[in-house]
Amino acid sequence: MLDFSREFAVIREEVMAAITEVCESQRFILGPEVARFEQAAAAACEVEFAAGCASGTDALWLAMAALEIGPGDTVITSPFSFFATVSSILRAGATPLLADIDERTFNLSPQAVAELLGKVSGKVAAVMPVHLYGQCADMGEFTTLATKHGFRLIEDAAQAFGARWNGVAAGGLGDAAAFSFYPTKNLSAFGDAGMMTTRDAHTDERARMLRAHGMRQRYFHDEVGWNSRLDTLQAAILKVKLQRVAAGNQRRRELATLYDQRLHSAGLIGSSTAEGVVLPFIDPRAEHVFHQYVIRAPRRDELRAFLTENKIGTEVYYPLPLHLQESLKSLGYKRGDFPISERAADEVLALPIYPELREDEVETVVEAIRRFY
Repeated sequence: MLDFSREFAVIREEVMAAITEVCESQRFILGPEVARFEQAAAAACEVEFAAGCASGTDALWLAMAALEIGPGDTVITSPFSFFATVSSILRAGATPLLADIDERTFNLSPQAVAELLGKVSGKVAAVMPVHLYGQCADMGEFTTLATKHGFRLIEDAAQAFGARWNGVAAGGLGDAAAFSFYPTKNLSAFGDAGMMTTRDAHTDERARMLRAHGMRQRYFHDEVGWNSRLDTLQAAILKVKLQRVAAGNQRRRELATLYDQRLHSAGLIGSSTAEGVVLPFIDPRAEHVFHQYVIRAPRRDELRAFLTENKIGTEVYYPLPLHLQESLKSLGYKRGDFPISERAADEVLALPIYPELREDEVETVVEAIRRFY
């Protein structure tokens, strides 16, 4: 599914030099190396401010806390995402409300959110669209809704570093955005790391205060924050990798096109799973970075077992929507509440995709899928 060693073979010398420099500096928490990475990452996202933190999950919490969203507030988001999307809202003390996804992109549906806004009593503090699999949600429609209803817009951009919507980079499409640098991401650390971006100086200043136990001055705590500082070693590694992420994203797009072509040539494609494999949909307004290449597959679980037998890695993102998770039963949702998300959970299958994947390996994957069907 993913071979870290191929990338490391190419960048080994640069990474080891960066690590050595940090070790020799004896600065292991924040410091100049973190600041340099933050500046470079902000420039890559075309925003004024970027604050590194300990994980993508923390970045989501940090975005809400910096925007002063907390107890008594309501945040609308998607049921078809990684658990942190909703758990971070709960950790901020706010109440999550869910709306269903768009059937083609798997992203939070603006129409479903608009319908929900018409039913909710009281003000919604924020909407958190998820840029799932590396394709931005419909941020034009969400911006229109935000202007009309007066809520803040927070991007869960954990999977979307380098993605764009109508030419604007992810990270600068809302009031704040959260990125993950988990090792599987397009821009990845050698452990956990994350980042919050914003165009607003006040939001950035609050995030920096909150990530360090609420301190603006050492040992004077203005608020109850958290310990969520970006590790200096990770920042040094990320700065090396940042130089390669645009080329890596372009290679991912090329591999996605190759998958499309080979699956078409194999006669496997249908407009629905009743007819065959459904290819990923790319919105013409989006610049997809293909963090994952996700098909809809008939008899998905049987296909996955067959591919596993043939030593081909796959993954299901995600097998159980958030509204059906045992730990979130208190939200009060039940099966059938979000049918598009539930159907997606039964059909989606992520195939191997990363910049170092070879074309013959793509052909091997497609040939195995053809043999199964």
